[in-house]
Amino acid sequence: MASGSEHGAEEIAKGARLAIQSASNVIPVLIGPKVKGFEDLEYIECEECDIPTRLEEAVKSGEVAGAVAMHFPFPLGVTTIGRVATPGRGRPMILASTTGTSSTVRGEAMLRNAVYGIATAKALGVKNPTVGILNVDTAQPVFRALSRMKEKGYDITFGTSTRADGGSVLRGNDILTGAVDICVTDTLTGNVLVKMFSSFTTGGSYEATGWGYGPSCGEGWNNVVSIVSRASGAPVIANALSFTAMAVAGGLPEKVAEELKAARKAGLDEEIEGLTPKAAKAEEEVKAPPAEPTDDELHGIDVLEIDNAVKVLWKEGIYAESAMGCTGPVIKMPKRHMEKAAEILKANGYL
Repeated sequence: MASGSEHGAEEIAKGARLAIQSASNVIPVLIGPKVKGFEDLEYIECEECDIPTRLEEAVKSGEVAGAVAMHFPFPLGVTTIGRVATPGRGRPMILASTTGTSSTVRGEAMLRNAVYGIATAKALGVKNPTVGILNVDTAQPVFRALSRMKEKGYDITFGTSTRADGGSVLRGNDILTGAVDICVTDTLTGNVLVKMFSSFTTGGSYEATGWGYGPSCGEGWNNVVSIVSRASGAPVIANALSFTAMAVAGGLPEKVAEELKAARKAGLDEEIEGLTPKAAKAEEEVKAPPAEPTDDELHGIDVLEIDNAVKVLWKEGIYAESAMGCTGPVIKMPKRHMEKAAEILKANGYL
């Protein structure tokens, strides 16, 4: 798109020129009115009001191989996989995902985001990308679902937190250091993270680093359309053009189809069903056993499931309390019950 930036059309054109200088496989085509001083660039000329329609036509007809847009009418089920430069180590990290939505159900969306993130990494030439799940709501159920798929043959490599207690559920420290190749999260959180990573040195008004909000992925979706913000500066626009070209050259839509096929063989659809909220039922009233001193904690249960997990233990006569620790929700209980409690919670799908 040759217009729409908060920094003016010249900033977009500068990004196109930077892309030519830094990526030999990129031929930028600006869609919109010619920008003064940048007439040497290639254009699909049209009025400003016609840019979104003309861009969509150019992508779908194959007139351009891919597109970088400030907005695009993605259908439900299509999301974008972003990429940021992590400040702690300077290494790139994929954020799955950042705009659009792969599903309106949070658990399914994050599970699909993991698959699409892996496909995007492979399109960029990363053969065995490491995957971590950001510690947001539903992270633990999604991690369990991916772990079961791995046991059934899905080729996923989990990364590890840089913190002393490790694990593949990531904290803020881990995304600053780039502990994994792919950070799986929900779209709204991913969107916030891209904005923070790309503009934390500029006060927020100018996105100066990174690759933008990334190319589009979805089941049956065959177009490569990447998103940048109206606040994205020329360096980010140039990187987004290069990222898009790499995704096209790497056959991103085909990679998505391949990953979905492999994931389905390992039970993707069954895991999605398990992550889909069921119709509310009248909850059985469960009374807590007599209170006891709690001198140990059990970790690894999602915040949305913590209260029900406590009730499962109550049913078995184990006194327990839900609490929030520094790494997320925990269940407090007497130490002597820890082993039995872990077995009960595993049997009931909470661990």
